[in-house]
Amino acid sequence: MIAGGYAGRILEVDLARKELHTSRPDEETLRKYIGGTGLAAKMLWDETTKDIAPLSPEAPLLFMIGPLTGTAMPFSSRYTVAGISPLTGIWGESHSGGDWPDELKHAGFDGIVLRGKADRPVYLWLHDGQAEIRDAGHVWGKDTYEVDDLLRAETDADARVAAIGPAGERLVRIACIMNDGRMGRAAARCGFGALMGSKNLKAIVVRGRGEISYADKQRFKEIVAKVYAARPPRNHVAGAVEGSVARWKGYLGIGRIPTKNFQQGTFEPAYRLAEDIRNTRPYFCRHCAYGSGECRLRADGAERHMVLEHWCPLGTNCLIGDIEALEKAYAICQRYGMDTISVGGIMSFAMECYQKGLISREDTGGVELTWGNYEAMLEMVKQIGENEGFGSVLGQGARQAAEQIGGRAVEYAMHVKGLELPLHDPRTYMSLALAYATGNWGAYHADVPGAPYLEMHQGTPEAAFLEQHKLFIEFGKEIGYSPGMTPSERLKTAGKGQLVAKTQHLGNMQNSLAVCHFLMPRYMRPSQVVGLLNSATGWDMDVGEFMKTGERIFNLKRMFNVRRGISRKDDTLPMRILTLTRQASDPPETLPHLGAMLSEYYSFRGWSEEGIPTAEKLAELGLQQCLACAR
Repeated sequence: MIAGGYAGRILEVDLARKELHTSRPDEETLRKYIGGTGLAAKMLWDETTKDIAPLSPEAPLLFMIGPLTGTAMPFSSRYTVAGISPLTGIWGESHSGGDWPDELKHAGFDGIVLRGKADRPVYLWLHDGQAEIRDAGHVWGKDTYEVDDLLRAETDADARVAAIGPAGERLVRIACIMNDGRMGRAAARCGFGALMGSKNLKAIVVRGRGEISYADKQRFKEIVAKVYAARPPRNHVAGAVEGSVARWKGYLGIGRIPTKNFQQGTFEPAYRLAEDIRNTRPYFCRHCAYGSGECRLRADGAERHMVLEHWCPLGTNCLIGDIEALEKAYAICQRYGMDTISVGGIMSFAMECYQKGLISREDTGGVELTWGNYEAMLEMVKQIGENEGFGSVLGQGARQAAEQIGGRAVEYAMHVKGLELPLHDPRTYMSLALAYATGNWGAYHADVPGAPYLEMHQGTPEAAFLEQHKLFIEFGKEIGYSPGMTPSERLKTAGKGQLVAKTQHLGNMQNSLAVCHFLMPRYMRPSQVVGLLNSATGWDMDVGEFMKTGERIFNLKRMFNVRRGISRKDDTLPMRILTLTRQASDPPETLPHLGAMLSEYYSFRGWSEEGIPTAEKLAELGLQQCLACAR
């Protein structure tokens, strides 16, 4: 009998043969790997080899949700996309929220495994336990807004669509998968839009009305009620995002916002952007009462859905402070289906290469990629989406583009393991520096939930920290880490190996449950999440087993990468991050002492000095299937 919370079926699709069937993971496997990114790691380890190319028909593409998806738990309408990343060539995963994952659970599926390549463009239509492959020739070439409108009209007006745009069709390696139409939700990172496009799969449309079972529904409802009682929901009206404004300004104050391709720590027009965010209202994923996104209300009555991850890479990092230009750039990325973080990182890289004479107007087809030139930025973003002109070079990602340009260009490519750095400068928090370096899919800020808060978030004075972040003190204790309590803690290196490892375990559990890695750490303790998991499934898991499960999943992904050649040499940061101090701050900015942090981190993890999990550690975690690669 399947545990409560699960739909109990994974849809397996052979696109080449046009065959569909379902599989049912056993409960032992579910308890070891949960769902989401954890179950995806287990399945990908079992059926891939080190030699499979990311865009080959043999490369699987997985869409996975978890046991809490579709429930009334806040932050639970999330899904994971996983596979071999077309951008990095190693383990890849990406996450998105909105309505689509909730519909998938109610349609009767815990995930979708895609194999092979269709002989013509197709889409999947999943509804109320049924699944079919349909022709998509009439929507191939359409942007993500258009395909959402057309396929919902063709299937069900209440359906939700996850689709690629022209960038994914053209195999641009920073292409993403967009869902929920103009709401702009995206499984953005790692280039999975290209993998989906390589399979001739345009979209997955879902609609469900099925019920979700609970082992103890009353207990589940009681825990949810306590969460809402402790932190009242956020308003759905304009002017309710003061917290986002304060957070943006706080980030600017400590140099956390990347500026001029991570060369500077301040950009004065960014403060005007922060003020403009006041004219917004939050927007929400299904079952979320808090909302991590902002919807800007324009003078003409239109709305623009944006978050910090959109404002900064294309804005401050390119020295562009014009909000209208940023909205246009973001709209291009949405319609073409491209990762705004990678696009912004690549554009700032290209502008620096142009400034320093490594590329010229002749190379760019006459586009003057000077700092702050938003018209040039908009033109080049379109070229990336079309995979034409100089955009075809940049669309490969910063690492590949730098290798093609040659010379000192590699010094200006801000990436880890091929994935462009997100908007949070790792020189402001040593936990982020170490997390970026050791991340299984490259640099990603949300893979260590709560870590910056546990390092004295934004340098808040101690008294205010104790009052404002009481939850994080309890949060830290539950995962076995005591917060630092002083503004300078975020710049210290000692102890960060333990902090990063433990929050990585927590992050992997969040992404296996498929809950929000942005908001959950700010509103819930791990013990509450475990309580909800047990109430749904009927298990008797405690926080210790919960964290150990996250450790198992993280180590399995590491071994996936070890099999593909990853070791200590790859756990690094761009040289600029390790050597360039940007500005005076209070406390004074320091540079990451990465070697010392890595050694502490490896030791705490039970890995060798080369960053390989030992046979003893793998046996402890029940990962005997990985032992051959550890020798």
